[in-house]
Amino acid sequence: MSNQLMSEKLAYDYMLQRFRAQGNTAMVRRLEAAPVTLDGGTPAAYLALRDPGMHPLGIGTMHDMDSHITGVFLQSLMCPGYTLPEKARMWQAKARSGVSPFWEAMITTDLSTQVPRLDVPVYLLHGIHDYTVSYTEARSYFERLEAPVKGFYTFQESAHSPIFEEPGKARSILREDVLLGVNALADAR
Repeated sequence: MSNQLMSEKLAYDYMLQRFRAQGNTAMVRRLEAAPVTLDGGTPAAYLALRDPGMHPLGIGTMHDMDSHITGVFLQSLMCPGYTLPEKARMWQAKARSGVSPFWEAMITTDLSTQVPRLDVPVYLLHGIHDYTVSYTEARSYFERLEAPVKGFYTFQESAHSPIFEEPGKARSILREDVLLGVNALADAR
């Protein structure tokens, strides 16, 4: 997440264009009533449309996920690592927090100006279909970022969750690059 406001603007523009092309006039009207702008930010009405707009287009949490209910919520209920009350509290907290409890800080932060250099290795694993956090913005930040070792890894079949969507590739990157402190598998260094 390098410049989240720009990322949201790109997502908004993409969704509007795709819904127009699909003839989904209801979603077009709703998006047009809640425009994302670099001056005005992200209206609450847009944030309410964000997930329902992104998921059917394959640009949200996962590329092949229609909704949070089937793609994340039901899957999390099957996770054996947490008790049922823990799972219920997690989803209650998620419902209360909205997009993120840190949204205002996230939307006003531009890492390219605030963090131009890191003195630790940097590895960015990013889905090409991701508009939750724009692929192009992440790649642009990566190219400007200074770090002792850095690697950018593009996942062609993923949106925002490449570790779940392409786990084999993610494991290879972690084992063969990250754990060894190299960037041999990266498509950008």
